[in-house]
Amino acid sequence: MKIGELAAETGTSVRLLRYYEEQGLLESYRLDSGHRRYDDSAPTVVRRIRALLDAGLPTRVIRDLQPCISPDGTVAGCKLETLQEHLEGLEDRISALSETRTSLAGLISATRAREQHLL
Repeated sequence: MKIGELAAETGTSVRLLRYYEEQGLLESYRLDSGHRRYDDSAPTVVRRIRALLDAGLPTRVIRDLQPCISPDGTVAGCKLETLQEHLEGLEDRISALSETRTSLAGLISATRAREQHLL
């Protein structure tokens, strides 16, 4: 399959497909002409990469997880700790953002109250 065909089938840009290849997430082979070709499993691999990126995992972690991903998209238990660490990091960021949101909402509320008092 040509890179343009893979892009069209997966809804992913050619540029991103090249990036995935550079990061070691997607494999291709080259024809004598130098054009990239992908095997029939490439669309599944790209969709899996997209799903893992959507789950907040960086490409370096996805590269590490790929050999442990089963055909149904689950990850072998030996990598469960890696996933758990990323989930905990995400929960920490959500908590920090929630605190920031509360602080900003308080500032807005106080500013509006002050403006109303001055009228």
